[in-house]
Amino acid sequence: MAVTDTGGSGCAGRSVVVTGATGGIGAATVLRLAGSGWDVIGTARSQEKADALVAAAAGRGLALRTVVLDVADAASCREAMAGVEEMTGGGVWAVVNNAGVPQAGAVEDVSDEQARHLLEVNLLGAMRMCRLALPGMRRRGGGRIVNVSSGLGRVPWPMGGWYSASKHALSAITHCMRVELAHAGVRVSLVEPGAFATAMLDRAVADLTSAAPSGGGAGYDHSRDLFTAVNRRVPGPEPVARVIATALSVRRPRARYTVGLDARLLIPLHTMTPLLLSDRVKHAVTGLPRTTPAAPTAGMEVVA
Repeated sequence: MAVTDTGGSGCAGRSVVVTGATGGIGAATVLRLAGSGWDVIGTARSQEKADALVAAAAGRGLALRTVVLDVADAASCREAMAGVEEMTGGGVWAVVNNAGVPQAGAVEDVSDEQARHLLEVNLLGAMRMCRLALPGMRRRGGGRIVNVSSGLGRVPWPMGGWYSASKHALSAITHCMRVELAHAGVRVSLVEPGAFATAMLDRAVADLTSAAPSGGGAGYDHSRDLFTAVNRRVPGPEPVARVIATALSVRRPRARYTVGLDARLLIPLHTMTPLLLSDRVKHAVTGLPRTTPAAPTAGMEVVA
């Protein structure tokens, strides 16, 4: 386990660990928190990425600390959090579970190995980080947990079924934790971003490009075009970082924060729309056919 320590005065003596801190929402979050005086510990999958994050912070006159961590590896989580406990003299006050992967593609085209990795990162890894941080929070009589889900956790999206499933599960377990931990003074919030310009959408496009699709590959071209177009038009991740900072700092955080105009519109619309109509819209947007092509009638000549 490698640790980089560049100081950090803390926000009222409070430390926070942010997973997936080297890009997108994670990077925006650690820089915002460091600028507000938090003792920030960002996780990175390699020392090179950790060093780059520290340099980016230093370029803004900010100080933060890093730890090398692979949230999909249970041993790495234990080792990293032991180091964090030593760094902070007893553990962090808050955890932001931001690390995530997309794994786009039709459900039938995602292998068991790919699905397990997705769940390890998006769900099981987040829960491991919570379990490892909670003893210190209980000793101090309080703390915060912020789990970063997605608007697609409540709006299941074709060609991203495994991702939606993992985020839906993260949402459900976060709400359970909020009730289970209230008596311990640990406040648990869920953040549901819509689409923001990050590497996540680029990785989803890469998934769709590298897949070996079944059934003729219906939906792949449209979905690639959709994700590419969305990534060009949406804003950067700073609004999500701002909301995460709010969830950590306010006295009474909300149970759920939905961020982004698309998510705020699509979630209630999906809830109120009959499934038949919702399915039609998803078919149209993804380019997936709604019906099987009609088979030729017996005895009839088929003209190409």
